[in-house]
Order: sequence, then structure tokens, then C-alpha cells
Amino acid sequence: MRNLMLDGLTPAQFLQRHWQKKPLLARASLPQFAPLTGRRDLIELAQDVQAESRLVIRSGSRWQVRHGPFSRRDFRGLPARNWTLLVQGVNHLLPQAQDLLDRFAFIPHARLDDLMVSYAPPGGGVGPHFDSYDVFLLQGEGRRRWRVSSQRDLALVDDAPLKILSNFRATREWTLAAGDMLYLPPRYAHDGVALEDCITYSVGFRAPSAQDLCSRFLDFLQDRLEVPGIYADPGLKPAKNPGHIDRRLTQGLLRLLGGVRWTRRDLLQFIGEDLSTPKPHVMFAAPRRPLSEAAFKKTATATGLHLLPQTLLLYDDSAFYINGERCVAPAGAGTRIRRLADRRVLPPSALPAATAETLYAWYRAGYLAPGDLR
Repeated sequence: MRNLMLDGLTPAQFLQRHWQKKPLLARASLPQFAPLTGRRDLIELAQDVQAESRLVIRSGSRWQVRHGPFSRRDFRGLPARNWTLLVQGVNHLLPQAQDLLDRFAFIPHARLDDLMVSYAPPGGGVGPHFDSYDVFLLQGEGRRRWRVSSQRDLALVDDAPLKILSNFRATREWTLAAGDMLYLPPRYAHDGVALEDCITYSVGFRAPSAQDLCSRFLDFLQDRLEVPGIYADPGLKPAKNPGHIDRRLTQGLLRLLGGVRWTRRDLLQFIGEDLSTPKPHVMFAAPRRPLSEAAFKKTATATGLHLLPQTLLLYDDSAFYINGERCVAPAGAGTRIRRLADRRVLPPSALPAATAETLYAWYRAGYLAPGDLR
């Protein structure tokens, strides 16, 4: 059967031909897609303290950016054209957004950044720019014109409140209507402008830079370093040039620094914890009236379980990682927890005591709940 979402390609064909290589335009990609939100609902979400939201206003060649959370009066008096509201992490705020993200489950969960939703009246946009991640741009309501370029010149306009390309030169152009989708690889220049009131869904997949990854690894090591010894120079002689760092001092300190070590296990633990760590603004709340462990097990057995929208559960060959924490599952629990990680839901079934104990701890932490969220 023809896969409309990927313009007739199978996921394997898409990944081979387009992923991180070139754009893909899929007309009527999701013809039965039910809108997740409208203009009014998105403005409501932008008032949530857990949402990352921005209001971008263009006046001629000048840009203005305001950051949320907003109030209703922030949207009064806005012009009829040339502004955009963007809300990040909508998948954390709307449980039904998971149905949309499930369509992209052929890409590892660890690569998912978030679902961003934007509303714009005619002329609205954020200017020509590039992203450092893969993105699928799904048109909801209305029409938006996209101009794209594979240009290597990614210089930005000086002193602009947004990262706007200073020398954007479009080589292709498409107008997307409701249900159409455009995939763009990282660092692919693009500019989207609303032709009428429209809503666009952006599903982004992150790729950490080497600089950021190494910086976070050094932070990870900081709390785990155990380097023995202390610098000593019992044979020290009077200094002729006290401002000079002599070779003996340098060699002694280099030996101490050479004692810094890490193992493959350290690296694997860091990777799992780092990839599953939520963004700084994400919060978890324990249930107000938690079930007892026995009641939780009984309810989960009857109704199943689901991960809460902001929870990310990953695993490797040796452990599970949930919201930045490493957990070694008890014997016999791995199969069920891996299924929960892959599908984000666990269907009703009897839970062994050890499995229930682990899941109950995550329930008390606010990471999951009984029942099917959708």
C-alpha cells in the first residue's frame, strides 16, 4: 500500500534517500489528520508556565521577539498581518499529540526533540533561517509558502533578535496546504510565510553538536572523578626566577592530570542519561493522592500503563534510562519495560512483583500512570 506520509516511500527508502541528505515534499501526507489545536487553543497553551513560547512580530525589515508565558492582553492590539506565535513542547501539553509522533516512530525516540506548533496570520513567519536538526513541517490549517536553499553561506544578520540569514537565496519554492508535509535536513536554509491564517506543526529531531556533547560529558565526570595523589616537591630548591613555571613543576602537574580516567561504562551511562534528560523547563509532579502499591498493581493489571507526555524512557543493552536517571531492571522485568519504552504504553497484563515495584516507583515520581492516556 502506498505510504502517503512519505510520498509513497517506505521508511527505509526515505531514510536511505532523504534523511540528512535532501528535502522531501509529500502532498496530502496525512489527509485524515485531525488538528490538535486552533488559534484560540494555542494562545491558551502559550499562557502555560510549562510551555516555551515566543511571539515574533515583523515590521518591514525590523523584527521583534517576545517570550512567554503570555497573558490574553499580550495578543490584543496585534496587527492583522506579519506576526507568528510559536509554542514548543506541545507534545508535553497535549496527550493527543502522541498519535502524531507515533507516525514518526521509525526514528529512535532518543532523537526526538519536540513538537512545535505555530500560528500565523498572512505574512507571518520567522524569516529565512536554518535549523541544526531534522524537521518535518506538517501544514495544519491554511496555506504557507516555503522557499528553501542548500546554500553554504549561513552568515546571520548582525544584532537581530532572531537568527536570520543575511544572504538567503532560494532555489526551490512550494506552497503547502492542509495535510501537506515538507522534510528538511539539518542546516538547510528555509523561509516559511503564511499566505492566510495558518497553523504549522514542526516535528524536530535533534543532533547534538560535538562541542555540547563533550561539555556535558565533562560535567558528568566532575562528580565521578577519583584521582589519587597530591602535588609534592620535597626536593624544591630556591627559585632564581620565581615568576617562571619550571619544567619540574610542569611535569609533576601533568602526571596528576594524566590520572584522569574514564571507562566505556562511564561513556555508556553518560549517553543514556544525557539522551533521556528532559529540557530544563520540564517539570514532573507526583500524584496528589497516590495509590498504594497493591492498588497500583491491581489497576495497572486491569487497565495497563502509559508514560506521561514529558517522560522519556530509553534503554541500552545493560540498563534503562528514564528522565536522566539510570535504572537496572530486576530480573524478568526487562521485556515489559522495553515494550513500554518502545510504544509508550503497556497493555493490561499481570505484573510480576519485581516489575510492579519498579513501575510503582516511577509512578510515585510522576513519570507514568495507569490506563491509556489516549
